[in-house]
Amino acid sequence: MKISEKKIIHTDVLIIGGGTAGCYAALTIREQSKLSVVIAEKANIKRSGCLAAGVNAINAYIVKGRKPQDYVDYAKKDADGIVREDLLLTMSEGLNHVTAKLEQLGLVILKDENGDYVARGNRNIKINGENIKPILADAVNRLEDVTVINHLNITDYIVKENQILGAFGFDIEDGTAYEIRAKAVICATGGASGLYKPNNPGFSRHKMWYPPFNTGAGYAMGIRAGAEMTTFEMRFIALRCKDTIAPTGTIAQGVGAKQVNALGEVYEDKYGLTTSQRVYGTVKENLEGRGPCYLRTEGITQKQDEELLKAYLNMAPSQTLKWIEAEKNPSQQNVEIEGTEPYVVGGHTASGYWVDTNRQTTIQGLYAAGDVAGGCPQKYVTGALVEGEIAAKTIVKKLTEAEEQFLTDVFSPEEEEQLLAEKIAEYNRILSYENARFTVEQLEEAMQKVMDTYAGGIGSHYQFNEKQLSLAEEKIEQIEQLSKQLSAEDMHELMFVYELQERLTVCKVLIAHLRARKETRWHSFAENLDYPDKSDEWLKYVNSRVENGKVQILYRELVKGGETYEHSY
Repeated sequence: MKISEKKIIHTDVLIIGGGTAGCYAALTIREQSKLSVVIAEKANIKRSGCLAAGVNAINAYIVKGRKPQDYVDYAKKDADGIVREDLLLTMSEGLNHVTAKLEQLGLVILKDENGDYVARGNRNIKINGENIKPILADAVNRLEDVTVINHLNITDYIVKENQILGAFGFDIEDGTAYEIRAKAVICATGGASGLYKPNNPGFSRHKMWYPPFNTGAGYAMGIRAGAEMTTFEMRFIALRCKDTIAPTGTIAQGVGAKQVNALGEVYEDKYGLTTSQRVYGTVKENLEGRGPCYLRTEGITQKQDEELLKAYLNMAPSQTLKWIEAEKNPSQQNVEIEGTEPYVVGGHTASGYWVDTNRQTTIQGLYAAGDVAGGCPQKYVTGALVEGEIAAKTIVKKLTEAEEQFLTDVFSPEEEEQLLAEKIAEYNRILSYENARFTVEQLEEAMQKVMDTYAGGIGSHYQFNEKQLSLAEEKIEQIEQLSKQLSAEDMHELMFVYELQERLTVCKVLIAHLRARKETRWHSFAENLDYPDKSDEWLKYVNSRVENGKVQILYRELVKGGETYEHSY
């Protein structure tokens, strides 16, 4: 099979990724302007992104009696100081109004007898969110002059003189190659999963916490184009229900379940209550022979049983099925817990693009929103919506008030055709390559084994040292070279080739970041055995940029409360 069909599209704004942030960005652009929008979505916008299966709570909300600064303080404490306070504050200030917008669109938010939202802890409210993504998608599909192209796998940015001009990709179903030219681009592709060997092997290997189709594509495209990245070393490891990898927060917060070891001892206070400490405590208890570890649900009420069973049907039905199959409700059996493999995800930690307060990256005209944007952890669903809105508002202002800032007509029609022809040739080389020594699956497993063994995966209890990281770097580079000799029989396999290469690019940057932070600030998230303690000397950002194919580490001073960071270009 070879690609022969091609399309060149011109639009005002290209949004890559039709998930939470991408959808809300499109809604904002069309509500505030007449700019044309193209959304390139690798799957189908109706059920794509992290909200595909739904969610049962809004985890970032300013409840009664709280203010945005409280949320900033919480996220800063959880990340032990390595955050962008300017990004956190601008995000926190928008949480409640985007929630109100979701309710207007049809999201069911639970209310008490006084008509107030039902809170779950200090920052969360309860929702019936199984259909949250279709609600967003339907709202986007009703917009005028917004073109959603489903099954379009974007592979590369078009960048000239550090200005984004669009992107290349191919349709997974019909094999058409696309060149989409745009005056501004929003990357909303999500974070990176599948870098490490997962909890479950073989047939169940994709039963993981973060979506397996989030391959770090947005990170990789930015890295290759020379964009600055930040804080990849703050990996995210989720504490999850064993085997089902279902969320634990609903149990911990919903019924007040404590973390206990096999002896029934509460251990969570012993290690600390930040996200990384909850994982670390579980690892340590198991290593010291006091496992398995659990969330203590034995003895909860029948009503709480029913609430948990219903809540998990909204977001992780496999956990409800596990209770039913065991013929034991949560009140009759504690829920065993474990840590997942590490991920790079800016919605929970601070990993991602280095952006200014408008969410513009170091490539002019390229914006990042949601899990792909760095510096602003604990953003969750509503924070991703806010970032999509912030980026969209900035683009509207720049394109309607100062269009001369954006490069236009830099390519002649003939040059556009040539650019696309070169990209098609790259795609067709993979589609026609013969005598490939390995398959994508084989190299993916090799990559995951390397990362698990030498870069702090589950098998090494999330620990690593500098010698191991050097080995990881060497072996990942070898696998990357081998990936250039892969073949694909159809467009679906071609997508898998690019997804593997995206993950390998992210792995290289991640390894460089893990090596660069010479301390252990977050147990388990970045457990450096050569530097087991934390130091105030490392109260700074570890950033990076790829130059001439090599990852160059940059250090930046913290942006603290009351300060803002803006690019100087």
